[in-house]
Amino acid sequence: MKARRRARAVALQALYEIDSSGHPPGLVLQQRLEETHLPGPAADFARRLVFGVLQHQALLDPFIQQHAPEWPLEQMACIDRNVLRLALYEFAVDGSTPVKVAINEAIELAKMFGSDSSPRFVNGVLGALVPLKREIARQARASQRSKKDAES
Repeated sequence: MKARRRARAVALQALYEIDSSGHPPGLVLQQRLEETHLPGPAADFARRLVFGVLQHQALLDPFIQQHAPEWPLEQMACIDRNVLRLALYEFAVDGSTPVKVAINEAIELAKMFGSDSSPRFVNGVLGALVPLKREIARQARASQRSKKDAES
């Protein structure tokens, strides 16, 4: 498995544990990284994904909920919810990964960690969110600006 895919898997496992148990994010990620020896850049990528998703979760979740209305977020499988958050963060907020790559990687994670129906569900929700990429990115930038303004 390539280093970035392994980094995504580590990030997903960390997000899953944080979401389901409420354990401290830094500690969870440190433990996952110790278990899975990633090269430096891949470990940095996993860190960026985990902390980016957590920082923008309040922005990401309403978009996910809007495009999966039959599944309230709290009733959605924890793996599916976090695969969606991870991919949406990666292609809409972080923006360093092409949309198709982020979706394909999300589908692969859903196949590895989710149920039989997870890949199709993840693909459908993310496909519906692609047209909103610019709006999500705009809201993320605005949110970061207002946080910086509040801190000054």
